[in-house]
Amino acid sequence: MKPASSFLDALKLAADAAARAEDDFRHEIAERTKALERERAFAHRRLNFMRAVAEAVASAEHEAMAVAAANAVVQAKLGWASESEARSEVLERLMPVTKAVFASIDPEEPAMPDDVVAALHDFESWYATTRGSMFWALFENFMPETPRVDF
Repeated sequence: MKPASSFLDALKLAADAAARAEDDFRHEIAERTKALERERAFAHRRLNFMRAVAEAVASAEHEAMAVAAANAVVQAKLGWASESEARSEVLERLMPVTKAVFASIDPEEPAMPDDVVAALHDFESWYATTRGSMFWALFENFMPETPRVDF
């Protein structure tokens, strides 16, 4: 006698649905984890970059020197040994950030920290819109594997 297929079919459908739900959940968790990892990496890159800019700007006597010092930091951090139109545009667009940092350390009339954050946000938005990626992705330096040679 053949078992009733209707309840076995229903149980099979329920088992398949549970497996799909688990797979979907695992996929969502993996995607969310990747997004959080990227946000964390960008936040640390932002902090380290701005720390370096602030240190360079702190010793500047006037705004023009601050901009030059910050540009040198940007070029060094990104390994930009030569100039290009795109690189010049990035440096130009970073200028308000540098000026806000310089203004924030003015002992007589310091700018608000929010001014630096707003200028940085504006720069990041401009970069993402015009370049189609986040500025902080430029700091992802992939090193190709090189063979190890023992002598």
